Amino acid sequence: MQTAPITVANLKRAIEGRDAGTLSDWYADDAVVRIIDCNNPPSRPRELRGKASIAAYYDDVCSRAMSHEVEFGLAQGDRLAFTQACAYPDGIRVFCAATLDLADGKISRQTVVQAWDG
Repeated sequence: MQTAPITVANLKRAIEGRDAGTLSDWYADDAVVRIIDCNNPPSRPRELRGKASIAAYYDDVCSRAMSHEVEFGLAQGDRLAFTQACAYPDGIRVFCAATLDLADGKISRQTVVQAWDG
């Protein structure tokens, strides 16, 4: 079964539906996701390399009891950007801004900047 193309609407549906399989399928085999947050500063970001590592990340994030809302998204050519607000049941909130580079219909590189309460 072929995954739907990467659009803002499809990305929103997959993120808000916590669909780890669809999210993972959009990445190229050699994709890199760079995560910047309080534990992973810009000088030492966390890097997920390869589809298997990225899939494990989404399996973890999507299995958590939390809500996800894509608040804004924009696609132009081979680039896509979005913001996302998340909340855990205990009230802790997370905010994420991400940019994606696309190549041949797959995500080749993504940068995530996130912050959370506490």
